[in-house]
Amino acid sequence: MVETKPKKTRRHPRVKSPRGLFVAWETGSKRSVSRLETLSLGGVFIRTPEPPPIGSALNILLDMQNGDVRARAIVRRVAPSKGMGIEFISMTPEDRARLNKQLQQLMRI
Repeated sequence: MVETKPKKTRRHPRVKSPRGLFVAWETGSKRSVSRLETLSLGGVFIRTPEPPPIGSALNILLDMQNGDVRARAIVRRVAPSKGMGIEFISMTPEDRARLNKQLQQLMRI
């Protein structure tokens, strides 16, 4: 029997979030500020004890060294009592450029 490695489904490399990086997020009437665990150009993993369900739409605000990054996102994965993986679905070119610049800096560390 030959084992094959699973295909990598990520389009963008992830980086561990620097200590102290937070994200403000809202879905419906719920608003929260949470710690980021990982981030990439395609999305982030947010630490939160009560994540909204998969498929929930979010508005997020990342306070980055290069300036704020705003995006619309959707919850793709939930780890109960731990957090949620979200995918960015909409972001201005300027916000994407700021996020990309921050990621490039973090990848060099």
